[in-house]
Amino acid sequence: MSGAGGVGGTDEQGVTPVFEPSLEFVFELRVAVSEPIRVGRTASEDLNVTPIVGGTVTGPRLTGEVLPVGADWWVTRGATTQLDARYLIRAADGAAIDVVNRGYWHADAAVEQRLYGGEAVPESDLYYRTAFVFQTGAEQHRWLTEAQFVGYARPEPGTVAIRVFRLA
Repeated sequence: MSGAGGVGGTDEQGVTPVFEPSLEFVFELRVAVSEPIRVGRTASEDLNVTPIVGGTVTGPRLTGEVLPVGADWWVTRGATTQLDARYLIRAADGAAIDVVNRGYWHADAAVEQRLYGGEAVPESDLYYRTAFVFQTGAEQHRWLTEAQFVGYARPEPGTVAIRVFRLA
């Protein structure tokens, strides 16, 4: 933090420079899902629940499996889908990690057609972004509970792949 009144943290015009955040890749989730369950539709939204049935965790900071417990509650309003997923990870060392993952999905009509046609679409071609909160009592994974994490996701047949980054 800068001194009183912001002295020392500003340029010659008195403007504080914008902090440029960075991202550290920590792991990729490959979350296996089953068919969504449609809850209902109103005039302005459509609510669905997609069961989470397993998956893998691989990466430089964490490996393990996605347990077959939990689901993603998602509601579509217009062209945007709001996501609210909760599930569990079992780390390779046996520790249980609770995952809350919320975010947004939308794509233009051309990208949706590519997806429905079975084409693999990279994260950069659609807006599928999430924010994570992790909880665990395992001391070796405490780092997950002390930072903000973001995900760049992409759908694949029967799976959602999410590259998870620690926001620095």
